[in-house]
Order: sequence, then C-alpha cells, then structure tokens
Amino acid sequence: MGPAKKTDLERTLQGLEPVPRPRADIEQYPTPAGIAAEVAYMALGRGDLEGRTVLDAGCGNGVLGIAAALLGARDVTGADLDPEAVEVAGRNARRVGAKGRWVVSDVREVEGPFDTVLMNPPFGSQRRHADLPFLDAALRLGRVVYSFHNAKAEAFVLRRIRASGATITDRLEYAFPLGRAFAFHRRDVQRIPVLLLRVEPQRRDK
Repeated sequence: MGPAKKTDLERTLQGLEPVPRPRADIEQYPTPAGIAAEVAYMALGRGDLEGRTVLDAGCGNGVLGIAAALLGARDVTGADLDPEAVEVAGRNARRVGAKGRWVVSDVREVEGPFDTVLMNPPFGSQRRHADLPFLDAALRLGRVVYSFHNAKAEAFVLRRIRASGATITDRLEYAFPLGRAFAFHRRDVQRIPVLLLRVEPQRRDK
C-alpha cells in the first residue's frame, strides 16, 4: 500500500519529471499533482483502485497511473502516442517504486478490459473533439472511467456518454493552472475550467 495521506501522495506526484517537450498537436497539458492526488483518493474510496487493473490513457509523464499504483492498484498500464512521454513515465514510476508498464500506443489500439480507466485526454482546443477517441476507447475498455474534460464541451461530452448507455455518477469542477507551455500561449499562467466525470459504462457481460 502506498502513501497513507493525500498530502504525501501529492508531494510525490509533484516531484515527478515533466514531459520535457510537450507537443501542442496532442495537447500535452499536465494534470496538476494536487488534482491527480485528489482524484486518485476519490477512486480509492469508491473501490476503483486497490487490487484493480488500471489504464492511464494518454499517460503523459504517468501521474495518474503512478498515483493508482502507489494506492494499491494490482496492475497499471500507461499508454501514450509520444515515445518521449512513455520514457519519462517509466522513469518516474521506477524512481518512486510504482509498478506498471508504459507503452507507446494510440488509445484506439489499446486492448482491455480494465477495471478502471483514468485519463486527462486532449481538450480539443487544437483539434476539435480530440477527446472523443479517448472517451470512446475508455467506455469500451473500462468498467469505470474517470475522465477530465474542458468545461466548455460539457453538453457535447454528456450527450456522447449518455448515447453509449453509460451512467455518469459524479461530476466535479476544477480549474487547471496551465503554464506557458507553447509559443502561442499569451499568459504565463492561465486557469482553464475543467470537469472530472466518473462514468460507469454499460456492462456488456450481463
């Protein structure tokens, strides 16, 4: 079992190495350590982490998957299109003693199932609806999904989830502080309104 307190987990996640050259085309915005820790503890409390198989879809530096591993997930897989991100995630996991496997893969090619999918997909600000392949894959692969989305896209995302037959059990609001990661960013820090949705996809094994 990992950190006993949320503050300990947050501190560990804060110390993870970031992806050194984040790619604008796949919107590699990091999940803030404090929010990642909070969501991981929420998932733990709901019985969605300890002893479970977990996918961190679009893993970036591995923050969500590493949090899951440190809180007792039985098996963690992190997948990302960016080989450099996967390398960083693997390095971070080894450094903090979080077991998992980190693979270079398009989310549409990941094979499951998984008990739990955790993800902070692209928000679609560079490419419209870039989060949809992630959402569709998560609903196919997971028994429960924790997913971050741009609050502006809420109506569209909710329609997509409900059309699949899934149930939204929780909706939390956050503000992501995004630093100036890319040349087109005008401000040093910008706060983006973000939703976290906990979703239970329609069971196909009834």
